[in-house]
Amino acid sequence: MDTDFKTQKNSIRDHAKHTRAMLNLDAEQQKTLCNNFLSSISLKKNVCVSSYWPHEREIDTLILMDELITRDVKIVLPIVEKNSKVLKFAQWTTDALMQNGIYNIPHPKVNEDTIWLEPDILLIPMLAFDRQGYRLGYGGGYYDSTLSHYRQKKDIIAVGLAYAKQACLFPLPKEDHDQRLDWIITEQNVMQFSS
Repeated sequence: MDTDFKTQKNSIRDHAKHTRAMLNLDAEQQKTLCNNFLSSISLKKNVCVSSYWPHEREIDTLILMDELITRDVKIVLPIVEKNSKVLKFAQWTTDALMQNGIYNIPHPKVNEDTIWLEPDILLIPMLAFDRQGYRLGYGGGYYDSTLSHYRQKKDIIAVGLAYAKQACLFPLPKEDHDQRLDWIITEQNVMQFSS
């Protein structure tokens, strides 16, 4: 990666982290974001949704996860495996025992009873997004690698969840491996992007 490009991306990332640290949704905004998702994304029978456990001011997904469970949606949470950029997904239930993963982010406890599933819909956190459907993450490349992997295997819907104020007024710098999202949903609006 070009040094200037990397410096530019890291500068935007630092600014986005600082901005997001000051953001929060009240209960009504959380409900609106949840409703925006439910009214936009088609939930077919036996659909599997990968959520994420909120970390460092990421959009809180727990209300949405609870609502999806009442609709008989299978929920999975991502697990980082050593020496792999492609995430694995373990089924989550409201009574699941949790453990901290590689980045101290909780996920279902892994043991002989773990149910591994492939998601149909992937909920993705972010630091920032642009109007072309690209997101800025932490730089680990896990979601881009995972999306690339699954898009070669099956139809998968990538949904970015964000605060409206995480929107960039300019296109984010991107590389060939950066994956475009299908949707970005905030507490204020819903954006769909064609493939």
